[in-house]
Amino acid sequence: MSDPLPYVLVLYYSRYGATRAMAERLTAGVESCRGIEARLRTVPPVSPTCQAVDPEIPAEGAVYASLDDLRHCSGLALGSPTRFGNMAAPLKHFIDSTIELWIGGALVDKPATAFTSTSSLHGGQETTLISMLLPLLHHGMVYAGLPYSEVALMETTGGGTPYGASHLAGKRSDRPLDDHERDLTYAQGRRLAHLALALHRSQETLA
Repeated sequence: MSDPLPYVLVLYYSRYGATRAMAERLTAGVESCRGIEARLRTVPPVSPTCQAVDPEIPAEGAVYASLDDLRHCSGLALGSPTRFGNMAAPLKHFIDSTIELWIGGALVDKPATAFTSTSSLHGGQETTLISMLLPLLHHGMVYAGLPYSEVALMETTGGGTPYGASHLAGKRSDRPLDDHERDLTYAQGRRLAHLALALHRSQETLA
C-alpha cells in the first residue's frame, strides 16, 4: 500500500460565504500541483451561551478541523474575515487550543500563509493578515505571502496584498471574487503547495 500524499490544510472561518469562496479557490490552486493534496476544514462559531453545543458535523460545507488535521499537515493556509482589523474569534479560539502542538514543535519549518475578506476597501485587510501571521511565527512556521511577480497584485482594484490574498466583499458581503482576486488566491494556493512539497521531500531526505 502506497504512502498517503502530503496535504495542505486550508483552514478557515466564514460567516457569509466570502472567505469560504476564497478557501475553495485556494484549494484549487493547491490541487493544481501534482504530488500533494488539499484538506479543507472550518471551525465552529463561538457561542456567547456557555451551554450551547454545536453538532460535531456542520450542516453544510467543510467539516470542523481537529488538532490532528493541523499536526499532520505539510502546509497551512489560514483564512478569516476581518473583525476590527483582526481575525475572527472562532478562528482565534481554535488557534488558542493548539498549545500541545506548540509544545511538541509539530508545525516547525512548515510553510504557511493567510487570506482574508472585508466588507470595505480599507477595512483592515493587511492588519488582519498580520494578526494571523503572529501565531504562525510562534509555531515556528515559514510564512509565504504573495510576491509581486504575480501581475494581478499590481493591477487589482479590489483585494490583494503581498501579505496574502484578500477580497472586497462589499457592504452586503455579496460581491463575488473578481478575476484578480481569483487569480491571486489560486496563485497563493499553488505557491504554498510547491513550498510544502519541496520542504516535505527535503525532510524525508534528511530522515
